[in-house]
Amino acid sequence: MSEYGRIVLTLSNVLLPSEKLYPNPTPSTIEGLPWDVEYDLRLTGCELIQTASLLLKLPQTAVATGQVLFPRYFYSSSFIRRQMEIVAMACTNLAAKIEENARRIRDVINVFHHIKQVRSGSMIHPLLIDQGYIDKKNEVIKAERRLLKELGFCVYVKHPHKMITMYLKVLEKEREHDLVQTSWNYMNDSLRTDIFLRFTPETIACACIDLAARTLQISLPKNPPWYLIFGAQPEEIHYIMISILRLYKHRPKSLDELEKIINSFREKREDERKKLRPELGSDSPAQQLTIQNSIPSTVISFSTPTIIQPEIPSVITTTTDEVTNTMTATNGKITKKHDRESSRESSLVNNHRHHHHRHHHRKKRSSSQS
Repeated sequence: MSEYGRIVLTLSNVLLPSEKLYPNPTPSTIEGLPWDVEYDLRLTGCELIQTASLLLKLPQTAVATGQVLFPRYFYSSSFIRRQMEIVAMACTNLAAKIEENARRIRDVINVFHHIKQVRSGSMIHPLLIDQGYIDKKNEVIKAERRLLKELGFCVYVKHPHKMITMYLKVLEKEREHDLVQTSWNYMNDSLRTDIFLRFTPETIACACIDLAARTLQISLPKNPPWYLIFGAQPEEIHYIMISILRLYKHRPKSLDELEKIINSFREKREDERKKLRPELGSDSPAQQLTIQNSIPSTVISFSTPTIIQPEIPSVITTTTDEVTNTMTATNGKITKKHDRESSRESSLVNNHRHHHHRHHHRKKRSSSQS
């Protein structure tokens, strides 16, 4: 308990360390997935969450929460190991619960099914309530539990939307409706990136206001920069603005194309696992002995029937000579007992014969006298 008692998780230290963020290796890139594909998967997953939340009529806070949980999870897990669409459903469902606007998991699955059909341009068919639906529902439930476990149940998100209005009041620009609306738009679009895992909400709010002012050509104090009073730094503001503007120039791959790429990596990974996994019956005796030694003693092999043995003491200190002497003594006792019982039976038989002979002789003598 002393080791875990020192761990404190608050809103001030929820940002991920730089060594876990790109350009450093991520769980997906470690397994061979190119970064551009991972970037498209992150972007597509956040777009799915945003579209599904609008169709489910969730508040903006729930939309933002789901879009923050999604990229955070995939900095701890790989896109190759987890299905992006299932995790997006779990994030949407969990975000609705967090913001106290829960939706039925059936509605969440139906909405994602509808979005996928619209994106692929196929015919719109309702989702059948069959075994496939039940399996997908169970997968979403498991993904939600896995999401909570991976994030340590720290799922509260501090949204910077209210800070935009507060900062504009300080700048006396709250009546600039275009500036307020454009700042909010940039804020909503930034949720599709990972800047919420890199910077504080205060810094992101300052970057959205500064970008909106530049777009609308509204002058703000520059010498010194106005955002310094809110704790933001110029290099941070520049990075956030570049990340937001990149969204409008980048064209991600389609969902079907991304699924094909991911499936190819999963097949390759499965082939590598099969090569590393030895086949039963084809190993040498030394390899089989190594495999048996590597299996824990608590694992029961189902290839052979399990035989229930009588309970044996955990510690046996008797030597071979002691066992032999004990068996000899035991056999001697059994032999003596058997001889004793045999002699007893013989004496009983002799007594019976003697008694019968005396009775017969007495009867014969009485008949002769008569």
